[in-house]
Amino acid sequence: MPTYDQDAFLPAAVSSLLSQTLEDWELVIVDDGSPGDARAALGHLLDDPRIRLLKLPENTGLGHALNQGLDATSAPYVAYLPSDDLYFRDHLASLHAALQAQSPGVLACAGIRSRGVASVPGRDVVEAPGRIPGEPMQLVQVMHRRTEDRWIERNELTTDDLDRMLWNRLLAGAAPVETGEVTCEWVRHPRQRHLALREPAGGLNTYRSRYRVKQPLRLQSTIGVSHDEVEQYRADRERPDTPVAQDGLRILLVGELAHNPERVLALEERGHKLYGLWTKDPYWFNYVGPLPFGHVEDLPPDNWEDALERLRPDVIYGLLNYQAIPLADRVLSRARALGIPFVWHLKEGPFFSRKAGTWPELVRLHTRSNGQIYSSEELRDWFGAVLPATRALPSLVLDGDLPRRPRQEGRRSALLSDTDGEPHTLIAGRPMGPDPEFVGRLAAHGVHVHLYGEKVQMQMRDWVQACQRLAPDHLHLHPQVPPSRWVEEFSRYDAGWLHDFRSANGGDILAAIWDDLNVPARVATLATAGVPFIQRDNSDSAVATDSLARRQDLSVFFSGPEDLAEQLKDRQRMGHLRESVWSQRELFTFDAHVDRLVEFLRSAIAIAGADPGTG
Repeated sequence: MPTYDQDAFLPAAVSSLLSQTLEDWELVIVDDGSPGDARAALGHLLDDPRIRLLKLPENTGLGHALNQGLDATSAPYVAYLPSDDLYFRDHLASLHAALQAQSPGVLACAGIRSRGVASVPGRDVVEAPGRIPGEPMQLVQVMHRRTEDRWIERNELTTDDLDRMLWNRLLAGAAPVETGEVTCEWVRHPRQRHLALREPAGGLNTYRSRYRVKQPLRLQSTIGVSHDEVEQYRADRERPDTPVAQDGLRILLVGELAHNPERVLALEERGHKLYGLWTKDPYWFNYVGPLPFGHVEDLPPDNWEDALERLRPDVIYGLLNYQAIPLADRVLSRARALGIPFVWHLKEGPFFSRKAGTWPELVRLHTRSNGQIYSSEELRDWFGAVLPATRALPSLVLDGDLPRRPRQEGRRSALLSDTDGEPHTLIAGRPMGPDPEFVGRLAAHGVHVHLYGEKVQMQMRDWVQACQRLAPDHLHLHPQVPPSRWVEEFSRYDAGWLHDFRSANGGDILAAIWDDLNVPARVATLATAGVPFIQRDNSDSAVATDSLARRQDLSVFFSGPEDLAEQLKDRQRMGHLRESVWSQRELFTFDAHVDRLVEFLRSAIAIAGADPGTG
């Protein structure tokens, strides 16, 4: 029985085992570094001599916990009971009988009940004689003969694919023995491990935060892209810390780092000391610590107030999206009491904060901080309109999702259009437009659309299928590309899509929506590879990407598919745009702006009347 932070479920799970008609069993409960108190939750249930509790000092991952259980037992048959699942009374007996009746059967699978399974939409209660459609065999429904095989552990791979973790090796291509009887329940609730792993609600950083993982991860969930932080950040992690400069700042990062988190290393490499205090339960792309590239010392999440008072950093840098707002607000209040300067950087739309009920906290962050950083001039203008007091406060405009300069390494590739004479366009991430009909009309003019990322292809399946019907020869699907290959891969395209939307604010900033105020992360991705942007002509409105692209000559502005196709076929104009983007791509790196960020932090310190110290 592996368990982590499931104390409320433990008694029911163990009670379901105690009610089994097959009574000749031993139970090892492996507490995988849980923050709770499993022993107290179990109480008198531990009086049963068949039950043992094994407590691991910190969380090591499901695979290691299960292997610890295997090594602590000796019975010839192994079954699993996660601490939030249930056995029905004949469960073990029916599985044991199925394995004994078939030789050389190695693994038996019981029928299972569950409620609200995402892979079976529209059905609240699902009963399956074996696997639930779209899911691996669950731990609770399996019994197997003891073998020398062991579970894949976290240092090898983190995944919710139990087949890959063990079942496939046990079965070796054979089919499991099915009892055909529903004798267990896979209990569903929001804190399940597989939900923490699956994008978009879960994922890499959700899992890291939930289980307090300290090391970089190799992670591949059944819904989401593959992540290999071990290799991606190896060079950064293994280099020594940069010596603190004589005038170096001690900077506490509060919140989350969104995309391109390693950008903060540009601060550390300039001799500033970095600390981290992170929001809980982030989305997969909201990077939190312990950071996989190192060089940032984390404050304890459960006792950060005392740690902050001991540390007294020179400045607190709060960032970046709406999930960070509650924590940033609490830290701001404590920082003001301690006289520590605080700078707030918002990347995501203020409208998300209103929806989440944290607008009062966001107002405090914008009116009580010692400086504000906005991701676009339009976002600053919007806050100036809704919170006039912010107009007189120190501010800086800096995109919060910029990558490091090293991601721009690599040589440009030849254009695909040089080979076939037809324009090829790129969507790097979710297809936030164009709609399928638009793609079909572009295809009629010989324009191709290339979509990258297995996850987005799955999440946007209806969009993909509609485009495949309307443009079967002009929609192309590709796997995710790591940042190290952005230049080589994406430079093959004539242009790349930004978010496609029609602005309706007519120049009235108070009528703006988030699409109007946002500079999406794909701007930097495309600029890194020297790819011109494709965006709708919104020149009659206040739109951040529109003003940015016109100011720096970066985009193809279109009004419709025929207009866009004609522009993409203008080789002279497209060649000019391509060189324009390539020549300015360094402006879309964090390195190009880190010095003015530091100067802004120093100005906030000076305004607060604080002594920045010597680091």
